[in-house]
Amino acid sequence: MTCYVVPAASQPLTADPLASDQIVSGNPQVSVHDILETKDLSVGIWQHTAGVSTDVEVDEIFVVLSGRATIEVAAGPTLQVGPGDVGVLEAGAETTWTVHEDLRKIYIIRG
Repeated sequence: MTCYVVPAASQPLTADPLASDQIVSGNPQVSVHDILETKDLSVGIWQHTAGVSTDVEVDEIFVVLSGRATIEVAAGPTLQVGPGDVGVLEAGAETTWTVHEDLRKIYIIRG
């Protein structure tokens, strides 16, 4: 059995560059730290610096640790997220992330 604690707010992250076609404006940088990977579940820390990028989502629940962003879901809602917010994203949702302040979140991905 493995048990441990990760300092989510200060954990060093590894660069996970966006594809150039995902960047809409600015120079957003993405980085991650994988906490747990199984065949059915991924848990980690994700950070996106200020700027605008696009993505196609997977089934995800996340908790914002710091920063602020607007997430526009194509043919869906526009979400405002900040510290303490819990969000749900559905697989296949096309999103545009406008990150106003560097955003750090914990994510849980199914599948």
